[in-house]
Order: sequence, then C-alpha cells, then structure tokens
Amino acid sequence: MSDYDVFLADCPARTTLEVIGHTWSVVVVVALGEKPLRYGELLERIGGISNKMLTQTLARLRGNGLLVAVDGRYELTGLGRSLLAPVRALAAWAEEHSGDLVDARWQHEVGGGLVVPGDVPAE
Repeated sequence: MSDYDVFLADCPARTTLEVIGHTWSVVVVVALGEKPLRYGELLERIGGISNKMLTQTLARLRGNGLLVAVDGRYELTGLGRSLLAPVRALAAWAEEHSGDLVDARWQHEVGGGLVVPGDVPAE
C-alpha cells in the first residue's frame, strides 16, 4: 500500500496525476514511445495540438523528468518510458468504452440525467 493519500491537498501523487492527467501529456508520451521525434514531427503527428500547447506540454514533461531533448529530438527518459504501459492501458480502455461514454453523454444531454449503460434505473 502507498504511503501517499491522494485525498490530501499536499499529496505528491496529486502533482504527478496533474502532470500526466493532461490530455496532451498522454498523447505526447505515446507519440514519443514510438520513437524520438523533432518538434515539427510531433506537431505533424499529433492532430489538433497548437504550437503553444505543444511547447507548454513539452516543457511540463521535461520539467518533470519524463523526456529530454537530444540532438534536436525529444525522447522519453527511463521514467517516461515507465509511464507507457499504464498510459497505453488507459488508451485501450478509452477505445473500448468510447461508445459507452458517448452514449452516456448523449443520454445526459438529451434526457437531463446521467444514464450509465448496463445500470438499472431506480424506480
């Protein structure tokens, strides 16, 4: 069991979750898990990310020891590579359940309440 309690405001795990919980952080880590890439290659590889957001994301990941820049290419550190398995598992979960999430969101917006697929409504 961990010595950290994510329910406490000063928990170091919260800081970590904040860094890796950012959408673009996860996408950049996965992209760099394929191979080291230059800034322009990352920008081209990651659809929808702006120059500003990519710059901020790279700085955040670099500042937290997850990537380094070597000869103009960004690459994951050992710490960054250790994040690949959990991030890929999360991505696989998202792909598997994206339809359920979209359906639930639609039900919530149209029906005015959250309906979770498979749940039995209360009577």
